[in-house]
Amino acid sequence: MKRTGLIVLGTAVVVAVLFILGALAFVYSGVYKIAADEPHWRVTHWLLEMTRTQSIKSELDDVVVPDTFGSAERIRKGAIAYADMCQVCHLAPGVSPTPLQLGLYPQAPKLAEAGSHQHEAEYLFWIIKHGIKMTGMPAWGETHTDEELWDVVAFLQKLPELNQQEYVNLITVTADDGHGHDHDHQH
Repeated sequence: MKRTGLIVLGTAVVVAVLFILGALAFVYSGVYKIAADEPHWRVTHWLLEMTRTQSIKSELDDVVVPDTFGSAERIRKGAIAYADMCQVCHLAPGVSPTPLQLGLYPQAPKLAEAGSHQHEAEYLFWIIKHGIKMTGMPAWGETHTDEELWDVVAFLQKLPELNQQEYVNLITVTADDGHGHDHDHQH
């Protein structure tokens, strides 16, 4: 019985060492291309997507949607913030792809398209606040308050329903919008 246990342990050690050596050989070989203009292998894409989704889901217990989440004022403020922070990568109704958006890999989702983000508000808030490594998605929580980020999430819930004119009407501002600076412009 002891001998069987030693054989199993020895086999496990050999397999672990071979795995580590194989992983090191893979990393140092340069065989995996990291250029943004070459898509991931299917298995790599699946692994990254699954890791991202499960990681975010594991962080959502402490995220609480505010009571005023769906208010018109919150959506308006969120639209203005979206135009300033997000539109260049995620686009908007009537907005053509930008050089930045076209050069990203993975490509940023076009959030105005129906079905582009079918996640609950807490999930979207976490992504906006913390960002996602190696995707170009910044951690806006470093520079914005939770209230401002919830404004963006509230707007995102409405965005797929908007046409170009409705979007322009939301982001057109001629006075101080309440977050400390004048926009006085249209996007």
